[in-house]
Amino acid sequence: MQAEGFTVWFTGLPRSGKSTVARMLVDALRQRGQHVELLNSARIRHEMNRSLGFSREDIEISVRRLGYECALLNRNGLAAVVTAVSPYRHMRAELRKELPRFVEVYCRAPMEVLVARDTRELFVGAQRGRIQHVAGVNAPYEEPLEPDVLLNTDVESPEACIAKVTAKLESLGLVQGIEQPGYTVEEEEMIKQRLRDLGYL
Repeated sequence: MQAEGFTVWFTGLPRSGKSTVARMLVDALRQRGQHVELLNSARIRHEMNRSLGFSREDIEISVRRLGYECALLNRNGLAAVVTAVSPYRHMRAELRKELPRFVEVYCRAPMEVLVARDTRELFVGAQRGRIQHVAGVNAPYEEPLEPDVLLNTDVESPEACIAKVTAKLESLGLVQGIEQPGYTVEEEEMIKQRLRDLGYL
């Protein structure tokens, strides 16, 4: 019987590290033999949702379409890793109800860090009125109140973030843990002797 897939949904403001950590997670899952697809909301909007604007209604439609893609992938045994600002809490709650194996990951960083990372000057443009619909500046973003995983990407390295996400997936039984190689009898005896020599045993 084919195993069910699951969805890892990265939410957060632009430049919060969603795409960086998501790409690393995809690599980590593939190394474990998991079939996985990365869904980037910005790319999908450009390729498939060009008719949608940035009104609340259009954003909700876009998120629902992403959720439907995840459901199809999960049904066929694939993991879906999604990067999407997805600014409204009720939409993320809706996804959780519709996707039974849903993990919400919130990438968080202070605005000054986001601005410093923003080589395209998205935030500066929004602050000066040149760019509209930028979450956190001139468009809303409702922070997750109880995300499954909280990543403080201003102080946690990408590697530390991946470790937190994979640990959560393991704890939920969505992926198998990686077995650490054990010591041989000879190696254990060498370690014990070393500890005895140091006075610990």
